[in-house]
Amino acid sequence: MPRRSRAIKREIRPDAKHNNVTVAGVINKVMKCGKKSTAERVVYGALDIIEQQAPEAGVTVLEHAVRNATPLLEVKSRRVGGATYQVPVEVRPERGLSLAIRWLMSSARARPGKSMAEKLAAELSDAAKGQGATIKKREDTRRMAEANRAFAHYRW
Repeated sequence: MPRRSRAIKREIRPDAKHNNVTVAGVINKVMKCGKKSTAERVVYGALDIIEQQAPEAGVTVLEHAVRNATPLLEVKSRRVGGATYQVPVEVRPERGLSLAIRWLMSSARARPGKSMAEKLAAELSDAAKGQGATIKKREDTRRMAEANRAFAHYRW
C-alpha cells in the first residue's frame, strides 16, 4: 500500500465475446503465466456448460454468483498497545468484487473434477444458488466480523 498517494486504478476492458467487464475480470483471474487465450477458452467453456445445464444465460449466472459471493464486511488486524485486534471494516465495492472473483477461482481450483472449465462451471452454479465453498468463505468472513464487533471503535 503506497504511503504517499493512492494507486491509480486501471480500468478493466470488457471481454470480446460478451462485452462484459465481470467476465473479463474472471478471465484475468483464471489466467496463469500470461496465457490469456487458454484462460478465455476455460471461462467460455464454463459458461457454455452452465448454459447447457441451466435455462439461464451463462453470463447471468456468473453475475449472480459474483453478487452472492461479494462480502460486505471483513476484518483487518489493528495493533493497539501491544495487542492485535481483529477490527471489522466495511468492504469497498471494488475490493468486494475482487475478493468474490478470487474466492470463486480458489474454490474452483480446489474442487475435484476433470477439467478447469467443469470445475469453474460447478462452482459458479453453486455460488449462484447460494451454496458451495465460496459462499461458506463469505459467511465465515461475515461471522468473524460480527464476532469482533466489540472492537469496531478501533476502526481507522
